Amino acid sequence: MVPVHTVHPFTASDAAPVLSAIPSRSETVLENTWDLSKLFPSDEAWNEGLAAYEKMIDQVPGFRGTLGNSPDCLADYLDFSRDFGLLGERLNYYSDLRLTEDEGDNGGRTMNGRFMMIAAKAGAAESWAAPELQAIPDPQMEQFLRHPRLQEYRIYLKKLLRYKPHILSDQEERLLALHAEGEGIPNDAFSVLTNVDMDFGFIETPQGKQPLSQSTWSVFMEDPDRELRRQAYQGFYRVFDAHKTTLAALYGGQVKQDVIQARIRRFSSAREAALFPDDVPESVYDNLVSTIGQHLGPLHRYYALRKRVLGLSELRHYDVYVPIVPKALTRTTWNEAVDLVSRALAPLGEEYGGTLRAGLLGRWADRYENKGKRSGAFSAGSYTGDPYILMNYKEDSIRDVFTMAHEGGHSMHSWYSARSNPFLHYGYTIFEAEVASTFNEELLFRYLKDHAHTRELRIYIINKHVDDLLATLYRQTMFAEFEQRTHTLEEGGTPLTVELLRGEYRKLLEKYFGPDLVFEDTSDLEGLRIPHFYRAFYVYKYATGISASLALAEQVLSGGEQARADYFAFLKSGGSRFPIASLKLAGVDMSTPEPVEAACKVFTGLVEALEAELGETAPR
Repeated sequence: MVPVHTVHPFTASDAAPVLSAIPSRSETVLENTWDLSKLFPSDEAWNEGLAAYEKMIDQVPGFRGTLGNSPDCLADYLDFSRDFGLLGERLNYYSDLRLTEDEGDNGGRTMNGRFMMIAAKAGAAESWAAPELQAIPDPQMEQFLRHPRLQEYRIYLKKLLRYKPHILSDQEERLLALHAEGEGIPNDAFSVLTNVDMDFGFIETPQGKQPLSQSTWSVFMEDPDRELRRQAYQGFYRVFDAHKTTLAALYGGQVKQDVIQARIRRFSSAREAALFPDDVPESVYDNLVSTIGQHLGPLHRYYALRKRVLGLSELRHYDVYVPIVPKALTRTTWNEAVDLVSRALAPLGEEYGGTLRAGLLGRWADRYENKGKRSGAFSAGSYTGDPYILMNYKEDSIRDVFTMAHEGGHSMHSWYSARSNPFLHYGYTIFEAEVASTFNEELLFRYLKDHAHTRELRIYIINKHVDDLLATLYRQTMFAEFEQRTHTLEEGGTPLTVELLRGEYRKLLEKYFGPDLVFEDTSDLEGLRIPHFYRAFYVYKYATGISASLALAEQVLSGGEQARADYFAFLKSGGSRFPIASLKLAGVDMSTPEPVEAACKVFTGLVEALEAELGETAPR
């Protein structure tokens, strides 16, 4: 379908003070926030852009019935659609990013809502275009594609024509476009509920009362004080338990939408529909789940090691994130983190490292937490704006330094892609995005391990990498297996009740964590709080991405200039190739189980290294 706008995932003072309360957005220092002026210099300019965008909708009907007349007629429409899409993308990104600054702010929410309403109108106005394009006979289209004015659109058109079996009539496409505005309601409601309405209160710590939030919870889970972890865990999930029925209804509604949309588009399943745009065979998904399922032994071995080193009679769910060795890096300011990341990424050359460094020290990033701000982190790279980064950076968590490297990988991928491709096919897939981000994390790990000035620091970094690889390779595969189960149940006519969802998730917790984990009654509520589940069949790409990035990092660090050139060819490819072909260009074949098997071997080697460093030997 011809897009109205392209949506990508999201895909001061240097020091952030230790806070007893989370500041409001108005209290945030300007230099610690992103600068959205490359999109629009102000909200007023955005309003003017929105008015212009709405007026452009009136021009759309004039192209109807002309696309097959000649190559020039088709090019005229695609030129207009490109400019229409560019403006729509700028409007979309600006309003989305303003909303994430404070999801409780009526101004940002109103802007975002206004755009979505007009974007739905735009989608309805252009709904005729895809069926009309599909109706052009193949021989005629092949002749058109040889015309000079259509060279910019050749890849875009070839990708669009793949959808021919799944495009409906003009009227049906218009109805679907009008309905698009409501498709995001479950996700939006989930985000508002968990980021704005839920109040997690405070936790008593030796330093006094500290706020418990979705952002600070991860810090508490890394605290060496087990009683503090227990209190934070129980307090956190107590709030989710109070909203479990609503959360289950929201997720169940999302799954139902996924299934309905797939059936409308004549796909055999929601998973097939989700993988189709990337031309990823379903066997890739099955290979991942199957291969990881055959290599759970090293994972269970690590949990057994964790239990012994922590000296616990029972390993609880709130014990799985705390470092099993004392924190070796206790405080890293934003500027210090930028320095570390820059040195680690030096093998990628001056252009890559210098551009990212300037962006991080400038205003690409919205650095610290404020009230109502979206939790977690993301990169939002558009065609015309900076590749913005949202973070909730904590100086006392080395994990956030790795997050900086991770999101920086996304942003530089966007930076290269936007400069190497036309607008209508510059957008790379999430399948590829997770390679560029975890590649950076791998380089950071190797740098920190190799430059550790003490044994304690080296052990800490190895432990950190084990935990990160576990979270990306194994945990995301567990999530992927849960998504497959829930969608299969819905497709088979089984209602997704809160009890069923919790039961299915608990089975997977027991399978992946193994015999050494003792779960709480509320542990299976974790399955109801994962934001990525509102984008169906997305999380598996983290696991495939880390598998590819481990192989590519080894190639770049040991393979010389050609390996680096191949990697940059991958970063610059944007949407010019499908992801399997794009990664083959860089030297990795994800259509086979081998990269996942190799990643499991890397994990096993890290566990063995940790055992050796700690003088521990796990039973085989």
